[in-house]
Amino acid sequence: MIVRTWRGQATHANADAYFHHVTETVFPSLKALAGHRGAWLLRREVAGRTEFLALTLWDSLEAIEAFSGRAVGTAIVEPEARAVLAEFDECARHYEVAFKTP
Repeated sequence: MIVRTWRGQATHANADAYFHHVTETVFPSLKALAGHRGAWLLRREVAGRTEFLALTLWDSLEAIEAFSGRAVGTAIVEPEARAVLAEFDECARHYEVAFKTP
């Protein structure tokens, strides 16, 4: 299993708009992709902003390509997200799950 991570920050005024976009549009659309195994959105307050860390779970890098295209390291940040984020990573990171508790 592969975990894809990505980070972005929003002002407090825009944080809920980003949260709703991801949880009501992006994550539900991922469910239709073969090899997608779930998603988490982490949230914390830092330096006067709201930081989000998105974690999506995939069967393989090939499954991620169905979402991201051939450049799997390039972050996919939709225009709706760009409009409300103050800062975000241009790249996504991928980790192979090395251990998982039962």
